[in-house]
Amino acid sequence: MLALTLTADLTGVTNLSPLDTEDDPYFFTFKVQCTSCREIHPNWVNVNRFESNDISGSRGEANFVWKCKACKRESTATIRAPASSYKHASPPKIQNIVEFDCRGLEFVEFKADGEWTAKGLESTTVFTGIDLQEGEWFDYDEKAGEEVSIKDVKWDIRRA
Repeated sequence: MLALTLTADLTGVTNLSPLDTEDDPYFFTFKVQCTSCREIHPNWVNVNRFESNDISGSRGEANFVWKCKACKRESTATIRAPASSYKHASPPKIQNIVEFDCRGLEFVEFKADGEWTAKGLESTTVFTGIDLQEGEWFDYDEKAGEEVSIKDVKWDIRRA
């Protein structure tokens, strides 16, 4: 089991989460490493919780099925549950966003290249279209009358 973790400084917002619906799934983007030969695949790969792929020689399915080009072994990863939202905390704390059951592979690097959403901490404002690729985001909450931000975004992949 691996967990994608997030640490971020949230100002004026909370419940930061990827926009992830069946009609518009969030694609978690990773670099992947084979646990057999330790080869790191040079390209980014995408995993979403709504996609299901057959596992060779098995009746099982996984969200991500991958064959290592170096050693030819087939590996799988399955998202355990919908992504959790990152709650406002002062000081910022490490929180699990999503957990993966990985067999024969490990995710070694994450790229936040999809749309995220958050809610106003002191208002009912919902912020959509949040882009975390640059590691920060700024906006203004009209209802609360203050600037809101997400800064110092740090992603990590850990054993769950």
